[in-house]
Amino acid sequence: MKVIGVKFKDGGKIYYFAPRENETYEEGMQVVVETSKSTEFAYVAFPPKEVEDSEVVQPLKPILRIATDKDREQVRRNLERKPQAMKIAQEKIEKHKLDMKLIDCEFAFDGNKVIFYFAADGRVDFRELVKDLASAFHIRIELRQVGIRDETRLLGGIAPCGRECCCAGAMSDFRKVSIKMAKVQGLSLNPGKISGLCGRLMCCLSYENDYYSEACKKMPKVGSEVSTPDGRGTVVSENMLKMTVRVKIEKDGSLVYKDFPLENIRFKNRKDEKEEKEDKADEELKNLVD
Repeated sequence: MKVIGVKFKDGGKIYYFAPRENETYEEGMQVVVETSKSTEFAYVAFPPKEVEDSEVVQPLKPILRIATDKDREQVRRNLERKPQAMKIAQEKIEKHKLDMKLIDCEFAFDGNKVIFYFAADGRVDFRELVKDLASAFHIRIELRQVGIRDETRLLGGIAPCGRECCCAGAMSDFRKVSIKMAKVQGLSLNPGKISGLCGRLMCCLSYENDYYSEACKKMPKVGSEVSTPDGRGTVVSENMLKMTVRVKIEKDGSLVYKDFPLENIRFKNRKDEKEEKEDKADEELKNLVD
């Protein structure tokens, strides 16, 4: 089946739509599409290509048209309405004394609906707030409660690495992140060092995990003994990006620290160590039985 990939926000999830015949699409082109809820303004993520039928969620909605100047003007007007909408919504929240933090809002492409995003510690009864907002805007009102990671994704920001947060600019979906990923990468387990702006474990830990998991299998453990061209020594640290190992070697009554490429040292890999431990355990068990 021929599909075209579109996304509604930078870094957002990519959705499949049906391209129109005899039209040329390029990456980044602005288009108007039909969704299950309404008509939306979107961007081409990739031009038409063939995919397996099993990858497509039916029914496949169509691309209505390539965006016109009128469509872009509509988007501009919606963006201009946003600051005033945020101000009014914040005033209504304070009026009703609701324990909620207003984060963002967006107008539907046709301007007939506005969605307000908010964060709160628990459930919030916002029925009266919705009535007030509907009276103020005279359009459909939708309130969505989001978590702390979604808040950072919506607001964006600069991560500790100096780049835009992965969740806001590079990831279409959140991935599971665990403390084990930080351990595999040899990072300090200080929460301040491995947490993002949201206060949760950084998304990039998961993004980089596949590489570090494979590299870790090839490296010797810190504290293990290895053979080097300069003699036997103890592993002090390892660099999984450069694939080098720092070894402490005792030489002429003094300690020497030196970095060696991984291919220049000899050691028992983790698989061999595991098998050796299993063999030792089997032997101990056999001796007990005998």
